[in-house]
Amino acid sequence: QVQLVESGGGSVQAGGSLRLSCSASGDDYRSTYCMAWFRQAPGKAREGVATVCTGGGNLHYADSVKGRFTISLDNAKNTLTLQMNSLKPEDTAMYYCAITAPGVRLWGAFPAAADFPYWGQGTQVTVSS
Repeated sequence: QVQLVESGGGSVQAGGSLRLSCSASGDDYRSTYCMAWFRQAPGKAREGVATVCTGGGNLHYADSVKGRFTISLDNAKNTLTLQMNSLKPEDTAMYYCAITAPGVRLWGAFPAAADFPYWGQGTQVTVSS
């Protein structure tokens, strides 16, 4: 059973920063897998924010966060982080961490939510103007 535990959400004023973390446990994640951050605002569809695979490959950012957010993966600790700078009110959403099955590596364009079978419970990010 795979478990993903997110932390680091909160409330911040526009222009501020937050750092989200996600720890994965419960399965045999060693050398090959991908992780991602998605977000969902009230009344809106879930959207991909950033993705990365082990070795730093298949790195993607949503256009809306490029230059402001940085995703990183610590393979040894199975920990994913998202550094969010210059936050805007439109970044307000529930942020979810997701991971592929062990041994799965994604290629090509920004992966879809369906590519990730395991999800965390979400952490709320609220940015006020």
